[in-house]
Amino acid sequence: MARRPVRRRRSAARRARQARDNAVVLFGSALAALALVAAFVTWLAHHPFLVLGLLAAGLVTAVVVLRRRAAADRRAFEARAAQLRHIGAFLGMSPKGFEQALADLCRRDGCTGVTVVGGAGDLAADVLATTPGGQRILIQAKRYGPRTFVGSQDVQKVNGTYRDVHRCDVAAVVTTSTFTKPAAAFCAQVGIRTVDRRALALWAEGTGRPPWS
Repeated sequence: MARRPVRRRRSAARRARQARDNAVVLFGSALAALALVAAFVTWLAHHPFLVLGLLAAGLVTAVVVLRRRAAADRRAFEARAAQLRHIGAFLGMSPKGFEQALADLCRRDGCTGVTVVGGAGDLAADVLATTPGGQRILIQAKRYGPRTFVGSQDVQKVNGTYRDVHRCDVAAVVTTSTFTKPAAAFCAQVGIRTVDRRALALWAEGTGRPPWS
């Protein structure tokens, strides 16, 4: 029992030495880092034209890379838009692919800030965009088969969220099928744009009006 205080003192002494050693190592590392930074700054000060040349080269490289990437993105977008000229392209899409396709149509026709937001908890919004006229539009996409119609419950959800939740000025429901009579009547009453299969085909071909016009 009498030896325990001695062991505790030795353990405390070891911890103190270890702490001092760690502090010395940390201090030495900090001094070395400062010395390297000072040497690098001194070197830069003696080679200003080399530094400017490197910065210019980096800037040119970044511009070239960004331009090439933008051109590649533009070619990919044009290829996708070209495939959307016929209604048949939409009929074989998944629901998510249909949302992306509608976003591409919006971009093609001059919309900005186009975002695909469809998914769990989307609150009746699949695509959000700003029209060429400056209005904010919400699009609900319904990739249905020919025997499945967009019903009243679907369009009522859109009416309940597009203004207050998504802060949009215009709402449209776009489908590869058609609308039930009650759903179409409700949309006409509250001002929601309806785009059925025929209207979608005309929009995709470029001969019909987009949903916001």
